Amino acid sequence: MKHDIWFNGKLVPYEEATVHVLSHVIHYGTSVFEGIRCYNTKEKGPAVFRLREHMERLVNSAKIYRMDIPYSLEELETATMETIANSGLESCYIRPVVFRGMGRMGVNPLHNSVDTVIAVWEWGAYLGPEALEQGVDVKVSSWSRMAPNTFPALAKAGGNYINAALAKMDAVLTGFTEGIMLNTDGFVAEGSGENLFVVVGGKLYTAPVGLSILPGITRDAIITLARDLGYSVEEKVIPREALYIADELFFTGTAAEITPIRSVDKYTVGKGRRGPITKALQEAFFEVIHTGKDPHGWLTPVPVAMGVN
Repeated sequence: MKHDIWFNGKLVPYEEATVHVLSHVIHYGTSVFEGIRCYNTKEKGPAVFRLREHMERLVNSAKIYRMDIPYSLEELETATMETIANSGLESCYIRPVVFRGMGRMGVNPLHNSVDTVIAVWEWGAYLGPEALEQGVDVKVSSWSRMAPNTFPALAKAGGNYINAALAKMDAVLTGFTEGIMLNTDGFVAEGSGENLFVVVGGKLYTAPVGLSILPGITRDAIITLARDLGYSVEEKVIPREALYIADELFFTGTAAEITPIRSVDKYTVGKGRRGPITKALQEAFFEVIHTGKDPHGWLTPVPVAMGVN
């Protein structure tokens, strides 16, 4: 089913949510976006995971790219709830996107419109449902993550993902599920659309934000949950070869959630399946998003009055 899309302040039919071929975003990649999930929790019903944090990052991404969103943070949150309620979906993936539309053609986007869209759809496990337990086979990509001071890595911008798409295609076309990108100095950065954690000796390590990674909101949640469970978590520069001798590896992200990695470059990671720390973190994360037990206040219930049954 194709659901209505919130487009510049109102819900419009799916087929009418279109842009002109001469929109700036099509030619120059001038968009920022978010990926958010709504879960049908047992205790709270439909609830959005970390809505405020995602919308704050959307606004900040737009600010970095000098796009003035004509809606407040609260208006964007309300529009998200309205779009979910209108869809009738109890769980869904949410995609807000802000982009440069019509105006002058050329690299300078300052005279082009700023358009805002929120869409929702059903989307299961990003890397496959079996991947959550069995893990995925990945490779170190031949494509590096962009260097600092080239593209702003803190912004979740459409144009940035051309770099990620190269890594993803490189992996898929060579028989792997995903690619791990290194930074320009050869240290571990992240996947094409996920952050990465390394487990060694019962401790967790992840790349620092300064290595041109996107500071993931799920990444932040996993750091919090890991520390709740008593694990040490350190942001640290990670050499490539550490991937081959790690006890466990896993991806995190809105789409990927927590996905274990069973091999890198055909080196088996640990025992070649989900490890105990990855499993414990999955269970803690799923306790929040599936059950609705929410000690950190991460869930925003969708108001029943808006029409979700």
